Amino acid sequence: MELVNREERQRGLRETESESICEVGGWLRFSLSSALEYFSPFAARVAASQDSNRIKFVLGETASPSVPLTIAECDDAQFEYLCRDTCQKNANDLHLLVPNLRSLRSSCGLDNLSPLLAIQLTYFPLGHGFSIGLAYHRVVSDQRTFNYFMHSWASLCKHGELPPGLEPTFDRAVVLDPNGLEPILLNRFWESVPGSIIPAPATMCLGLVRSTFVMGPADIAKAQQWILAECERKNRPYPVLLSPYVVTCAFIWACLVRAQSEGLAQTRIPKGPMYFGFIAGGITRLRYRVPGNYFGNCVAFGRAIAQREELLGNDGVLVAADAIGQAIKKLNRDVLDEAGNWISDWEPIVGSDLHVNMVGSPKVDLYEVDFGWGKPKKIEENSIDVMRGISLTESREVKGGIEIGMALPKSTMDAFSCLFTRGLLDFSF
Repeated sequence: MELVNREERQRGLRETESESICEVGGWLRFSLSSALEYFSPFAARVAASQDSNRIKFVLGETASPSVPLTIAECDDAQFEYLCRDTCQKNANDLHLLVPNLRSLRSSCGLDNLSPLLAIQLTYFPLGHGFSIGLAYHRVVSDQRTFNYFMHSWASLCKHGELPPGLEPTFDRAVVLDPNGLEPILLNRFWESVPGSIIPAPATMCLGLVRSTFVMGPADIAKAQQWILAECERKNRPYPVLLSPYVVTCAFIWACLVRAQSEGLAQTRIPKGPMYFGFIAGGITRLRYRVPGNYFGNCVAFGRAIAQREELLGNDGVLVAADAIGQAIKKLNRDVLDEAGNWISDWEPIVGSDLHVNMVGSPKVDLYEVDFGWGKPKKIEENSIDVMRGISLTESREVKGGIEIGMALPKSTMDAFSCLFTRGLLDFSF
């Protein structure tokens, strides 16, 4: 979801003192239609069939190409509140700004087709701004593809033309499946218990608050240096990877496990393995070349494992960094090696209050999407409260920084905030 300030206008759009809702909506609708001519699968419908073990896109006589578009208006006072990083927001507030999509399980057969993309434009009157709420099925695209689509839509709105190099290619034959993973994953999808992969929103968001935290380049560098110094001081091997992603995730994981444990008696703290699940880019990890503008979903699932008692110890950040680095290294060696287990590995993590589900990537530059009104004031990943996840995106204000989106019970959020702030000052765990 993107929140855009209408006062941050750029050249190319008509300047008037009385720019109306209809005028803004007209620009966005017209450019969306143009963008869908290039990214036509988003305008298709999905048909899922358990009998034939297939999920297919339908576009033609059976389903005319279209994207459901909702126009709404919100209390104007909410705009600045929703854009703030420094306050805790009710998790349910943002769901009013995003449309709903039916699940794949409810899209069985040609008589029960579901859209692949839905959009809601919500206006905040008196010139404050508007939000673009987006919901799409991951079966049609990953975040890399969706990022291309958003940049193309924005460029068509602002400039009337597509940026060079963003026109997608739809040749699915470029992604090979020599191990026959397609039927294995489809079978496991249909065999999974409903709600175990994507929980129902109504049951997941009650009592949660959302906050955004930022790690700047200086914070990340300090954390890297601290980890290396601690390894030398304790005569232990360095983690196999210490990228900004690994360092940020390790710090978040250690803070969160400790925050979850605060207020619990020592005897009530559950022991045993903790999982840290994340999505990794697949195109660059395949052993053959796939065009960068390939349209589709080409990602891998990674799962790091560490013992809870170790994450709670003084070496929690080191333990987390080593576990996450090892999981990434395994994907780098052979991205599809354990792909047949991805769904079963995912089920214990999604919706869990104990394990971590990381979504998004700081490499996706959604804050550079400009429809003609400047950068978005705030980008939120709505699914994190439903999925009990944590989102990462590039920072809007700090070049090279990472924004971290959290949705937690208030007591846990307060504890996490204190640990995060204190950890950035001295990394004393």
